[in-house]
Amino acid sequence: MTSRYDSRNVFLNFNPKYDKLLDERNVNYVEQYTTPRFVYPTAEQMSDLNIIRDVWKQGDRYWKLAYKYYNGRSDLWWVIAWFNKSPTEGNISVGDTVLIPTPLNKILEIYGY
Repeated sequence: MTSRYDSRNVFLNFNPKYDKLLDERNVNYVEQYTTPRFVYPTAEQMSDLNIIRDVWKQGDRYWKLAYKYYNGRSDLWWVIAWFNKSPTEGNISVGDTVLIPTPLNKILEIYGY
């Protein structure tokens, strides 16, 4: 299964700022993922993609679009969010056009997965 965390590094956070939290959890550190570097496809990479346009409707969610367009893979909702440069559904309004990049294997390759 492909996850948006697959290519992210994990680091151990010992920051004293979290001492109280660490004490409450009875742990010495917290494992955290590094911040991803979001890279939008180049013009050349875009030429290898098919872009489906979907008009956002009341009740739409990224995971529902991913399920519909990515063969039942609702866990790939982040691909649509990333491609649209819109990290949450709160950034989209009814009537907006959402772009769905396909084929899935190509867009995942572009994203390094």
